[in-house]
Amino acid sequence: MTAKSSSNKQNKHIAFFAGSFDPFTIGHASVVERALHLFDAIVIGIGINPLKTSSMEAERRAKAIVNLYESEPRVTIHTYTGLTTDAAREVGASCLLRGVRSVKDFEYERDMAEINRQLSGLETVLLYSLPDHAAVSSSVVRELQAFGKDGARVLQR
Repeated sequence: MTAKSSSNKQNKHIAFFAGSFDPFTIGHASVVERALHLFDAIVIGIGINPLKTSSMEAERRAKAIVNLYESEPRVTIHTYTGLTTDAAREVGASCLLRGVRSVKDFEYERDMAEINRQLSGLETVLLYSLPDHAAVSSSVVRELQAFGKDGARVLQR
């Protein structure tokens, strides 16, 4: 799936929100919803890393996110392999968008932001997790699902 193209891409402030989203959680949805107040459009980039094992195929992840945002035309999906900065440039993004839950996340994201800025000139905007979502991670959701617990609520807005 690719992002919808727009002839006015250069004039829009488009944020590229990248991740594996395996699965897309309420924490991810919170970042997107809050970022829509800051940007004209959000492209959710589903990165496909052949070195990682995913619990869901990329197309299935993309379809779930498309369904979640079917009534929000400012959110599109783009699956990609390779560097996130290349994918962001491909869709006309003006910055990278990341969510931060903790100090540990912040330190990692700070380092990645600098590398990405040096590679592409793209700045990274960090949005802090809402307190209610700080403990939610895709790995926790996958673990709950593996033990038969309902992880579906983490996909709801």
